[in-house]
Parts: sequence; structure tokens; C-alpha cells
Amino acid sequence: MRFIPAPAEDAGRLTSAAVLEAQTSPKRRAKKMKSAMCDVSGLARSHERWARFRFSVIGPLLAAPPDRGDLQEQLKSLAAKKWHHPISGQRVQFGLSTIERWFYRARNAKRDPVEALRRKIRSDHGRHPSVSPKLSELLTNQYRQHPNWSYQLHTDNLVVLIEKEPTLGAAPSYASVVRFMKVQGLIKRPRRGPVNSPGARATEHRIESREIRSYESQYVNALWHLDFHHGSLRVLLDKGRWVYPLLLGIMDDHSRLCCHAQWYLAEGAEELCHGLYQALQKRALPRALMSDNGSAMLAAETTEGLARLGILHETTLPYAPFQNGKQEAFWNGVKGRLLPMLEGVADLSLDQLNQATQAWIEMEYNRAVHSELGEAPLHRYLGHRDVGRPCPNSAELKIAFTAEADRTRAPLRRHPQSEGHPF
Repeated sequence: MRFIPAPAEDAGRLTSAAVLEAQTSPKRRAKKMKSAMCDVSGLARSHERWARFRFSVIGPLLAAPPDRGDLQEQLKSLAAKKWHHPISGQRVQFGLSTIERWFYRARNAKRDPVEALRRKIRSDHGRHPSVSPKLSELLTNQYRQHPNWSYQLHTDNLVVLIEKEPTLGAAPSYASVVRFMKVQGLIKRPRRGPVNSPGARATEHRIESREIRSYESQYVNALWHLDFHHGSLRVLLDKGRWVYPLLLGIMDDHSRLCCHAQWYLAEGAEELCHGLYQALQKRALPRALMSDNGSAMLAAETTEGLARLGILHETTLPYAPFQNGKQEAFWNGVKGRLLPMLEGVADLSLDQLNQATQAWIEMEYNRAVHSELGEAPLHRYLGHRDVGRPCPNSAELKIAFTAEADRTRAPLRRHPQSEGHPF
């Protein structure tokens, strides 16, 4: 059994669309541009390697042309040899017809035979001959009705439609459907909320009509993120009961610094305010705080406390967790780094989990170089412009995070009496 790769002109069609992603951060734009330039230069080097490799295979035939009738024998000899693949380096063989095509192409070149052996773009590059205009319209309409379907489900449904209407032509393969949908931007979307609910429909309309961009605050303590995370590592309570705790995480947007994180047994307003106290006293008063629409985040104690401290409270849109994407990325580090290091701890308690979490955050996460920022969160937090304000003492914080309620005293009721005694 031998591996015979396709010739250069038989390379595959375009498999993915060029996606223009708007970035607000100059460093991100520079990083994307550098990556794109590397891809282009890598593609050019790949074409050059193929040209030189093909010339090395048929070069002896050009330097010493075979006699009449001997060409086929020499081509068979070259086809029987094993060669190092110019890209992967694997040992491969090439068919006689492929090598013969290389030979005639280089021999007929008027100027540069190596340039003639470079990869060429297919004539149907960017087209989809297996997907007719009618099938294209069917797929597009099908995607608009069911953007959450998988590519396989779209393919299977298209096959059923073609069986009902044979005039549509032959059914395209799964690879052709995936290639066409990706090029057209028909990417599978995650399901957002219950099917056909008002919130889910409003979210889908917002995503289709507006452009989603990444963002970053310009200053330290300009914006904080807050969220709860359900842990996958259980702890043992004093009464011998196993529970899965929740992690409250508070992060600065500009520096990605974890201001505070603590595990709790519930996600109520009391736990949220307790963790927020410590984050504020550790760092400073931020200008704004972003959270989701959970009950603890919208509780009167939380909202009134933030208002008294002069902190603008912003909530994410329904079914839009990507607005809190930096917080979600932080959970990946917790799940992939912190919790696996504690899997072997027997009878792990909540106090032990919190101590290990604080040590990991302060000694590793905040001090490690962030892949997106190019520097440690702590270094960025201390070195960039800070717009935070001094935090009040603990007594003032406790008074701030309280809820006010107006109550009306009910009038006294007089009981009927009979002969001077209550009835």
C-alpha cells in the first residue's frame, strides 16, 4: 500500500471563509496582522518547497533526456522510489502519470521550469459545483430557520428534500455542505434560551443585526467583572456531608487581575456582598461593575450598596454570556489548573479549598504572563493608570450594603365586647 498525494493543481478547494474580526485593542490587531502575515509567508514557502521538490524529481530527465522509447521506463523507475514529502517529511510515492505531468510541464516552460512547477490555483477555486443555486437557496433558508442545527443535520435534511424532489439534482457530500456553509458564514450557533421564547428571539435578532466586538477598559479599576461559578470538586462539611461549592470571582477588566475569589456554599446576596467587601478592601473602589442578571446581583442590598459607593452597576444582556467573556476565560484556568491540583486531597474542606485558591491566585495567576496581554496581570495593574478610589472601612461598607424598606404600621383593631369582657 502506498500513499500517492494529489498533484499541485488538484489541491483542495477553499475550506474556510476569511473572517474579519474587529478588535478594539491595538495589540490584538497587531497580533492578528502578524499571524496573517505568517500564514501568507508560510503558504508561499510551501509553494516554493513543492516547486523545488518536483524539479529535483524530474531534473535528471531534463539534464540527460532519455532516448526515444526509454522515457516510460525511467518514469516507472522514479514512480517506484520513495521520496520525502516536502511538507510533512513522510516517506511517500508518486504515480507515474503525476511525474510525467511534472516532466512535460517543466520541459515546455519557456523561461523558468521551477516556476512552472509551483502550485496553481484551481479554476473552480472558491466555487461549489456540487451545490447548485437551488440547493444553495435551500441551505440558506434552512439555516435561517434552524441556526442551531449541526452540519450533519443540515446535510441529512437536504438529502431528504432531494429525495422528495429529484429535480434538485444530486445530493452534495457532507464535506461539500460544510465547506459551502462556512464560506457563506452559515456557522452553527449555540442555542440561547428556550426555543422560540421572546428573550431568545430578541437575542438572535440582536446578534444578526449588530456586530459583536471585543472590548477593553482603558484604565485600571475602570470596570470590574463579577460572577459565580459552580465547582466540580466537592468538599466535606463538619457534619460529614459532601457538597459542591460555588466560586465567587471578581476581576479587573483592564489588567485581568483577580481582585478576590472565594468559595461559598450558596450564591445569595449575603455571600456576594461578603466577597465584594474583601475585593474592595484589597484593591479600591472601581468606577463600574458588570455582572449577569442573577438574583444575588439584582438584590436590593447589592444594587443599593453599589449606588451608595458611587459604583455604576451594569448587567449583561439576556443570553449574552460573551459580554462577561474575560470572567469566563478565568474559569477555564480554575477548572484546568487549580482544581486538578486538588483532586488527590482526601476529605477536602471548604477552608482548605479557599486557602489553596488564594495561594494560587496571588502566587501564580496574578504573577504569570497573560497570553493576551503579554505581561502579568499584577504588573499591568500596578503600572498602568488607575482611576480607582479609596475604599471606606469595614463598618461603612456593611452599612452601605443594606436595604431600606418603608413600612406602614397597621391600625389597632378593637375587639367587640359583651358585658365588659372581650367577645
